Amino acid sequence: MGRLNDKVVLVTGGASGVGREDVLLMAREGATVVLTDCNVDAGEALAKEVGDHAMFLRHDVSSEADWQAVMAAVEARFGRLDAVVNNAGILESASLEEATLEHWQRIQRINADSCFLGCKYGVLALKERGGSIVNMASVSSWLPVDGYAAYSASKAAVGAVTRAAALHCRKRGYSVRVNSVHPDGIYTPMMQASAPGVDPKYMLFDPARNRGGRACMPNEIANVVLFLVSDESRFVSGAEIRVDNAILGMGL
Repeated sequence: MGRLNDKVVLVTGGASGVGREDVLLMAREGATVVLTDCNVDAGEALAKEVGDHAMFLRHDVSSEADWQAVMAAVEARFGRLDAVVNNAGILESASLEEATLEHWQRIQRINADSCFLGCKYGVLALKERGGSIVNMASVSSWLPVDGYAAYSASKAAVGAVTRAAALHCRKRGYSVRVNSVHPDGIYTPMMQASAPGVDPKYMLFDPARNRGGRACMPNEIANVVLFLVSDESRFVSGAEIRVDNAILGMGL
């Protein structure tokens, strides 16, 4: 008996990194997974790998029209939706003095605007039957990281939208839970691109050999997402769940 049997779950940015791990884990736990991404080749390949319990849709998460089209396609195919995982995002660095307005706006659009749209259309889709929305934020929502002002601001916005959406649902009597996950480093292609050529042994935390390492593996985040999507978290809403191995408490 899987933890997500008979549930239909939408995962944005599902073709790689944490999103890919979310898709694989939730499918193993019995869910039908709708994975969306701009990377059509990788998305279609993953849906084929998962099999009959997966559907891929191309999706620009910063586009309201795309959100409307995705939700309509899910309703037409399955007639229901039980959870939305707003996972899609980008990581780009620039110091405050070097950053351009275009850089700032691009990151806000893809990381923060997408979360607003995912919450808006997620609540509309889930409010009649209930369900869960999980938003991928970051420890940088609170912890300043030099060179990532725009990224940190976008993830702080994700946290704020999560709290507002959770309160909205409670006040209106919707059985919709809304929570955010705040990891530190995750060893994904996005992280690897930000540190080209760095051996993973210097990035991954190991209590014996590399206590200075800050990265975990994507499946470790996917397990937290699974809990928040499942009925096991029925009384958890508006929570900001840190998966940062105490980095916030320690500082950098």
